[in-house]
Amino acid sequence: MIHVFATITTQPGQRDAVLALFNKNRPAVLAEEGCISYEAVIDVPDFGGFQTPLGSDTFAVVERWESAAALKAHAASAHMAEYGRNTAPLLASRAINVLEAV
Repeated sequence: MIHVFATITTQPGQRDAVLALFNKNRPAVLAEEGCISYEAVIDVPDFGGFQTPLGSDTFAVVERWESAAALKAHAASAHMAEYGRNTAPLLASRAINVLEAV
């Protein structure tokens, strides 16, 4: 199984707009062969203690894929290309970590 943690930082004030595009694209991703889970997450408000907040312009995407091949097919899909074109002007940065269990 492949795990992906993507940290997406938007231009100031654009997180809701990017999340709306994410949620519009999400059903197509979940329908892909090999997709186990695909969800966007934000900070739990005022959790305190050991939490390191992402911030108001950042969200994370937590994904699980059956295989590296499934993830590569996802990355090459037409709907992800469209999502990328639509979100590019709204993003400040993104970091994508592709991980496997040890």
